[in-house]
Amino acid sequence: MSKMANYEGPTVTNNVNSGNMIFKPILEDGVFRFDCSTNDRDAAFPSISFVNSKDRETPITSDKVPSYIPAFECLLGQQVVKLELPLGTSLYGTGEVSGQLERTGKRVFTWNTDAWGYGSETTSLYQSHPWVLAVLPNGEALGILADTTRRCEIDLRKESTIQFVAPSSYPVITFGPFDSPTAVLISLSHALGTAFMPPKWSLGYHQCRWSYVSDKRVLEVARTFRQKRIPCDVIWMDIDYMDGFRCFTFDKERFQDPKSLVKNLHDNGFKAIWMLDPGIKREEGYHVYDSGSENDVWVQKADGTPFVGEVWPGPCVFPDYTQSKVRAWWASLVKDFISNGVDGIWNDMNEPAIFKVVTKTMPDSNVHRGDSELGGCQNHSFYHNVYGLLMARSTYEGMKLASEKNRPFVLTRAGFVGSQRYAATWTGDNLSTWEHLHMSICMVLQLGLSGQPLSGPDIGGFAGNATPKLFARWMGVGAMFPFFRGLSEADIIDHEPWSFGEECEEVCRLALKRRYCFIPLIYTLFYFAHTSGTPVATPTFFADPKDPSLRRLENSFLLGPVLVCARTLPSQGLDNLEFTLPKGIWLSFDFGDAHPDLPALYLKGGSIIPVGPPLQHVGEANPSDDLTLIVALDEHGKAEGVLFEDDGDGYEFTKGEYLLTHYVAELQSTTVTVSVYKTQGSWKRPNRRLHIQLLLGGGAMLDTWGMDGEVLQLILPSEDEVSKLVSAGAKQYKNQLENAVQIPDLEEVSGPKGTALTRTPIELKSGDWVLKVIPWIGGRIISMMHIPSGTQWLHSRIEINGYEEYSGTEYRSAGCSEEYSVINRKLEHAGEGESVVLEGDIGGGLVLQRQIYFPKDAANVFRIDSSIIARNVGAGSGGFSRLVCLRVHPTFNLLHPSESFVSFTSVDGSKHEVFPDSGEQFFEGNLLPDGEWMLIDKCLGIALVNRFDGKVVSKCLVHWEFGTVNLELWSENRPVSKESPLRISHEYEVVKFP
Repeated sequence: MSKMANYEGPTVTNNVNSGNMIFKPILEDGVFRFDCSTNDRDAAFPSISFVNSKDRETPITSDKVPSYIPAFECLLGQQVVKLELPLGTSLYGTGEVSGQLERTGKRVFTWNTDAWGYGSETTSLYQSHPWVLAVLPNGEALGILADTTRRCEIDLRKESTIQFVAPSSYPVITFGPFDSPTAVLISLSHALGTAFMPPKWSLGYHQCRWSYVSDKRVLEVARTFRQKRIPCDVIWMDIDYMDGFRCFTFDKERFQDPKSLVKNLHDNGFKAIWMLDPGIKREEGYHVYDSGSENDVWVQKADGTPFVGEVWPGPCVFPDYTQSKVRAWWASLVKDFISNGVDGIWNDMNEPAIFKVVTKTMPDSNVHRGDSELGGCQNHSFYHNVYGLLMARSTYEGMKLASEKNRPFVLTRAGFVGSQRYAATWTGDNLSTWEHLHMSICMVLQLGLSGQPLSGPDIGGFAGNATPKLFARWMGVGAMFPFFRGLSEADIIDHEPWSFGEECEEVCRLALKRRYCFIPLIYTLFYFAHTSGTPVATPTFFADPKDPSLRRLENSFLLGPVLVCARTLPSQGLDNLEFTLPKGIWLSFDFGDAHPDLPALYLKGGSIIPVGPPLQHVGEANPSDDLTLIVALDEHGKAEGVLFEDDGDGYEFTKGEYLLTHYVAELQSTTVTVSVYKTQGSWKRPNRRLHIQLLLGGGAMLDTWGMDGEVLQLILPSEDEVSKLVSAGAKQYKNQLENAVQIPDLEEVSGPKGTALTRTPIELKSGDWVLKVIPWIGGRIISMMHIPSGTQWLHSRIEINGYEEYSGTEYRSAGCSEEYSVINRKLEHAGEGESVVLEGDIGGGLVLQRQIYFPKDAANVFRIDSSIIARNVGAGSGGFSRLVCLRVHPTFNLLHPSESFVSFTSVDGSKHEVFPDSGEQFFEGNLLPDGEWMLIDKCLGIALVNRFDGKVVSKCLVHWEFGTVNLELWSENRPVSKESPLRISHEYEVVKFP
């Protein structure tokens, strides 16, 4: 071992609580483990993220030293790690997160959370990746992993600075700096493991709904895909296939014969994927519950009894996947389940999500009797973030037990760094909005930059009604994502490709055919992801990491050497087709399918990509058995590319039963020669025709045919003829776009949940606040973003929650859903003094009126003046005798439910702290808050203060819900007249809280 391998920096004693971290090289050159001290190193728990925990513990011989050394501070049981990098460094990673691609200015918390309807500022989603990828100004890259399963704050608000805060003690692992971001991700995969090799069919299109409620409906959907010749490979079964939501069962009426259903699907080229949740109904006589109880597999409360939480079946118990015996028990259930013809399994609700509790999950005090190699017996706060990973691992292992001839396909909602070894993932319960379409690109890329290449969003949005144009655009972009599935929730309009009219259906058909043409390329990229740890979809800046102008691009991404340029805003159309291209040669191409709602495609000069025919499903026999190579020469007249082939499933490829072909092209004089440079593997080359398409630019190309394996040549025409071909190609491409059948730009769609998602909210801004207001449903405020703290205090679906007002003491009385008119809108200069006045008719001659404004003298607050006003009260109107109560009803998001509470001083001077376990409480009379109360987040160290006029507020209500809290202000309950309206004036401010 070299001298440097033992270097531990300055001597650190037990009472030192700050300084530079000590390090040891591990794994391979350029990878270092940092700890606060030798004692901290010895105290650290085993790694669950590393594929082999011993790799993190074992020093290697290395002469390298770190380029950057993190500093630490230990305070009140928290370990704060800070790494300062050169100015101009760009930050990425952080796993499954919403918001912008470049992460500077963001702060997230690793705490797996059921985040239905999340927004761009939501700080915790379904997965946890305490990992940051930093791209330095010179294009080199560095990765840093805080290897802790505990709740961890990743603070990137200070430019070029990475800070982790989590309970002591945990090591930090750095990877690099290496020459490129790809090199960092390859090195990361040596620690975390690579992605599982997906079966080829799983790269096709997947169709899902919550739920296809019967086998008849499943077969109807499958038939329609084939009748309409729209490609699709997989139909998914959500929870309604089960008998009363009991896992490993089938509803005896609606899914009487699952084997027969799957056979029918298989005969028509479909695979079937079925959902399994961790919540097992507590019911004696139910075989899974009885077996689990007999084997003592359940997560326990602190008193040693099984924890019971409410989920879909009602009261449930939960397997403790931290124990090998429990994972084996679950795997045996999965093995038996597969015998029903199950092709893949969907693990949902495994954060784990629990209903009817404010924290949305199990109590931290629950006990997991984990294996020693995972960390031993610990409370839930230790294992919470890896519960989903361990469930996915158990499911994956059960599928392997069921069949050694088929590769498992598992999809998991919850996960941790390392989950890619066992499962794909998706970006959770998103919304059918243009914002979420745009954000889906960033989310897929961030997952890829955090080691998880197989991911994608719910195409079209899970919650709410898509419009035809939004759905078509999303399908066009989604066709180029690694994982490609459409899913929508119950009680909305249908979201199948044919559900939005003929024009949208045709765009979806084109997008899906394009996807299937790219299957050879995508499958090849996943082979390298599995064997080498390379990413599949990457940000545009991967084409030139040294170019800072590319680092914030969010409407384009790379799929290997293909640049996908998408229009993710509704206003982008034929008049906005310009995209930022990296330096070098980028040649546009398509499949004769150019359309304004499909992404534009460019191939990097020097590249060859394999494409196939537009099949109906991956396993469909290809009558012509043709392969196409699309070639883009670089400035030296050369190009190269690879194609991986095997039988599409199983593990024979690990024994050499595959064919990896390296194709090259070279221009000499006026002749372009395309040939096989080298091959690997023992798989026999198919006897097939080879179609060469040489891109010239502007959509123009030359082509020739031959047999695969032969040397093929194309003769370039003169420069003048090439120029004419390019000009004609560009003209043809433009004509295709202009003559494409346009999707109607509908602002309204029919359906149970109405049309609200297609309208544009009013946005109000000040120095500190950004608010979004929707007049068309109750004048509701759906977003309250506080800019300095980066917190989204209120983020709601348009149809429900947010900031509402009622005209009665009962829940959802008049005022919460009536359409409001905008009476006045003022936009002052410099972002100050903006205001809006809204008014809604609530009947009986009464109106609810609200003014929202930012006072010029206090840009750090915003104020709301609400009133119930009599307009036309007279004889017979009912207004004089009608009792009304102005009830202000904001639903605030709890960013950290277990760390939040409400605090105030009452009129009589008594102090009150109201915690989530208190349920619902009224305060009135002398116990009424004395003009203000605050919602405190101890984790963030800040509070949302609500000040109000105590003379007009007669009651205050605190109501804790599933990850939210209502802080309500109630007026007195009385009739109103023109002379005596009801008014409540109040304001909000965010302050620091020690």
